[in-house]
Amino acid sequence: MRVLGVDPGLTRCGVGVVEGVAGRQLTMAGVGVIRTPAEAEVPDRLVLIERGLEEWLETHRPEAVAVERVFTQHNVRTVMGTAQASAVAMLCAARRGLPVALHTPSEVKAAVTGSGRAEKAQVGAMVTRVLRLAAPPKPADAADALALAICHIWRGPASNRLQQAAARHSPSAPRTPHRNRTQHQKGTVR
Repeated sequence: MRVLGVDPGLTRCGVGVVEGVAGRQLTMAGVGVIRTPAEAEVPDRLVLIERGLEEWLETHRPEAVAVERVFTQHNVRTVMGTAQASAVAMLCAARRGLPVALHTPSEVKAAVTGSGRAEKAQVGAMVTRVLRLAAPPKPADAADALALAICHIWRGPASNRLQQAAARHSPSAPRTPHRNRTQHQKGTVR
């Protein structure tokens, strides 16, 4: 599986592509940061992020996109910019028909380091170790994007199975008729 991880932000949007499957060695296919000038208007910055993400999607052809779930912060302006950049990432993926997964920062930290309260340096160190890199990716937004992709590869299949099971058992899920056990015997219908 090839996953594009996106650590959304208006000034620096971290992007990282990881390839592999859970239980096997993962490989980094690319890492970087899409930057926008702080003095530019927000709509123009979002266009720059969209162009950058489209370039990454076209170049790396991921099978899924993992985006950091926006969480409430004290600085509303910061969270709004993060949410806007996150929406651009989801839009770019949806336009290509790619599945999008949202992972919380603590979920990503727990997946990569074993602790949902890990510091940025710990995440960078574990990303370096897991992907067998010579040094932690800089800036931290780039390492966070790789951590998102790693988290999705390691946790994505289990999360999908849990979501599917929950949907099957929810009161609003369409019900399939139960078959009488005597109807099927050794593959033949009586």
